[in-house]
Amino acid sequence: MKKTVLLFLMICPFYVLFSQTIKGTVVNDIDKPIENVNIYLDGTKTGTTSAADGSFNLTSKNNNSLVFQKDNYETVIVNTSDVLNKKLKVVLIKAKEIEEVVIIPFTETAYKNYIKYFLDSFIGSDQSNVKIKNQRSLKFSYDKTNKILRVKAPQTLIIENKNLGYQIDYNLQDFVGDFENKTTRYTGTSFFKETKNTDKVKLNRMNAYDGSQVHFFRSVFANKVADEGFIVNQITKFPNSKYPTEEELQRLKDFTEMLKSKGTLNIPEDILDIGNRKRNEQPYKIGITKTQIPETDYTKKTDNKLFLDYDYMMQINFKRYFYELQKGQFVKATIPIVETSFLHPESDTFEIYTNGNTSNPGMLTNQGEFTKNKIEFLLPLDYQLGD
Repeated sequence: MKKTVLLFLMICPFYVLFSQTIKGTVVNDIDKPIENVNIYLDGTKTGTTSAADGSFNLTSKNNNSLVFQKDNYETVIVNTSDVLNKKLKVVLIKAKEIEEVVIIPFTETAYKNYIKYFLDSFIGSDQSNVKIKNQRSLKFSYDKTNKILRVKAPQTLIIENKNLGYQIDYNLQDFVGDFENKTTRYTGTSFFKETKNTDKVKLNRMNAYDGSQVHFFRSVFANKVADEGFIVNQITKFPNSKYPTEEELQRLKDFTEMLKSKGTLNIPEDILDIGNRKRNEQPYKIGITKTQIPETDYTKKTDNKLFLDYDYMMQINFKRYFYELQKGQFVKATIPIVETSFLHPESDTFEIYTNGNTSNPGMLTNQGEFTKNKIEFLLPLDYQLGD
């Protein structure tokens, strides 16, 4: 659902003491102030709320997205670089009622078919220590024809991560599970509140950060990919001649529809063959065609901004030495584990930020270790190793 965003920059004399200050007011569509709007830098611990008169004041240190969020209103997201040192008037519009969806009951069958898939894809494997406290506010819709699962969150999700010592207020904007193509994508904004900061928690954070996608992109931005322990190889995709052609896939789809309408039919040998090849073969085969490629091969600079710009798939190897706590000191293990991830820019261009985030992160396809960077390992974008 496309959001309607109204943002006015008020042209008036405005003097500030700090170069990274954002001030303004939040109002509704009839110009009445709105209080208790959550205003935060996406993915960080930096935030505030609007006062009774709708006013707010926030200091930004990074190029994060600035989020204005309140339940029952459309969320407004702007780039901080567009609003620094300007007095803002932000208009929030009442959200339309969420479209009717089938709410899957929390039965054993529903949990197995939908809830578990969502939690595995969104939270990760450790669902005993990482929990959505208001999980039952989620709404599910499943399109049987296209095998698409959509999950909506009418309320801000309150996520407790005991391992990393954070409560995350997560504004889930969209979650789509495509069972046919075996892909999962979700987008949202997050605000972190620290709940504990013991040595064990610090250790967990260090191991969550080391080798993560955020760690990789920070290394790319700093031009220190090799120094940080990453090796990037070029992967080229080659069409797999054994995978069904588009014409064959259409024939299979047409026959499947006919099978649904007419019931039991004798399945021709050629249809069986197409179905078997679709299940057992991949559309493409891949091969490493260039090793240890430098940052200049897959990035470009434009107007002092750094972009991921690459036509090939990237294989990213990382030699990980897990951090351990020994006699009150954090030390690296002596035996490494090599971890492999893949990024698919798909010829799209993504801006890389100094904090390790990218523009349109939900559209950057990844595989391997990077796919484990779900909520259970999610750290604030302003996290620094050792915090």
